[in-house]
Amino acid sequence: MASNRLLELGFTKYLEITGFVPSKVDASLFIKVSGALIMYVLVYVDDIIVTENQSVEVGVFVKSLDQQFSLKDLGKLHYFSSTSLFLNQRKYIKDLLKKCNIEPSKASSTPMVSTCNLSVPCGSPIDNDFDYRSIAGALQYIVITWPDIAFTVNKVCQFMHKPLD
Repeated sequence: MASNRLLELGFTKYLEITGFVPSKVDASLFIKVSGALIMYVLVYVDDIIVTENQSVEVGVFVKSLDQQFSLKDLGKLHYFSSTSLFLNQRKYIKDLLKKCNIEPSKASSTPMVSTCNLSVPCGSPIDNDFDYRSIAGALQYIVITWPDIAFTVNKVCQFMHKPLD
C-alpha cells in the first residue's frame, strides 16, 4: 500500500521522503547527507545518475528505487567523469564527431557568427533529415556542459521540421 502511495506521489516526492533535499542551484540535483555519507541523485529527462562519497549505499538505494519505479540499471557511467563531481561529456562528443564523420576537427572560438540570418526558403532539402534531427538532439544534450554553443544549437534546432543544406 505504501509503495503504491509513493508511486502516486512521484519521483521527486519519493526522494524527499527518503531524505534527499533539492539543490538550491540546480532543480535536477538532489542531495542527502547522513553522518559522513553524502549521496547525490542527478535527474536528466529519463536518466538518473546516483553517486556518493563512500560507494556503499548506491546499490541499496538503486534497489529501493527499482522497487518503487521499475528501473533499468545501466551500470557504471561511460560518458561522465566519476572522479569528481562535474559532468564531462568528452567521450560523448568524440563519439558524435565520429558519427558525423568530422573527426578530427579543429576548435573554433565562435561556433557560428551571431549576425548570420538563416531563412526557411533558402537551400535544398538534405538527403537524410533523420540524421539531422538526431545530431541536433545530441547537440541539445551537450549544451548542458557546453553552454557556449547554446546559440548555435538553438539556430540549428529552428529548422528541424524541414532541414535544408
